[in-house]
Amino acid sequence: MTDAHKRLARLRRLEKVRDIARQTAAAEAAKAEGTLAQLQALTERTRRLAEEYATRRTATDGAALHQIGRFVSGLQTLSRTTQGDAERAHAIADAKQKHLAEAERRRAAIEERAALQERMIAKQAATPVLSARRANGTELE
Repeated sequence: MTDAHKRLARLRRLEKVRDIARQTAAAEAAKAEGTLAQLQALTERTRRLAEEYATRRTATDGAALHQIGRFVSGLQTLSRTTQGDAERAHAIADAKQKHLAEAERRRAAIEERAALQERMIAKQAATPVLSARRANGTELE
């Protein structure tokens, strides 16, 4: 096996490793996006619940009014907490997407180098076209 063939084999192995890294990054990005979607849905649900309970006017006495107020306050706190979690999840999802793009660029660069190496090997393996030899003498000979 020539050095060029060894280099091509090494590039192909590296390409497989980079492809696995890209697949891993894609799975992590998908998981981060799923978590973000869940947190956004949870944020929206808790916000709607807090608004719904805040508008209720069914308290029959002061104790019931106080209890509803505390419950609404707790829901609002929970809503703010989940909103913060969603913002952090958004930042993480963005970072995972950048990591995925970087992994794809790395894989594509190796793929390009391997293709170039293949072309170089094919070019070296091709028999060179020899130019026609010049005839000596004159046409009368």
